[in-house]
Amino acid sequence: MKPYFALLSLGLAMLTSTAQAVEYNRLQADQSRIEFVYQQMGVKVDGRFKSFTADLRFDPAKPAAAKASFDVALASIDTGAAESDEEVVGKGWFNTKVFPSARFVATSVKPLGGGRFEVTGTLSIKGQSRPVVVPAQFTAQGKTGLFEGSFVIKRSDFNAGKFAPAVGDEVTITVAIEALKQ
Repeated sequence: MKPYFALLSLGLAMLTSTAQAVEYNRLQADQSRIEFVYQQMGVKVDGRFKSFTADLRFDPAKPAAAKASFDVALASIDTGAAESDEEVVGKGWFNTKVFPSARFVATSVKPLGGGRFEVTGTLSIKGQSRPVVVPAQFTAQGKTGLFEGSFVIKRSDFNAGKFAPAVGDEVTITVAIEALKQ
């Protein structure tokens, strides 16, 4: 009888651990945002991208198994000024006719404790790919999870824009991604 009891206990333990697995995998685009800040003529300029998609698979108990990729429609840029938006999508900046989207693909997720993670991946803009590290905070909120983080890139690394002293090379990108669990 003892072997059967051990087998039953193992089976129940496996079912319990599977039942408790939580995977956040359904992007809530209307509750998420990708924003940026840069300097122009010494003044901070804020903006955002209005359209992006994501493929997410994240279980806080198994961060090493996480998968994430984001595609950002570069023509959906909103700098707060229609004239600037038109300029930025043109050939001298993003050249969205040839390069319609930017893409981020996570290659690893490392837990740092306290809901903090280090997400390493590759960011591709205008045919240029660069490694990036995104310090991120994850917060479970009922049936949703919120991922927040920010990182700095250089426009010159991606041939993205005119490099006059009037427009800063560094851009801070901030993401707040909400996903439903399944």
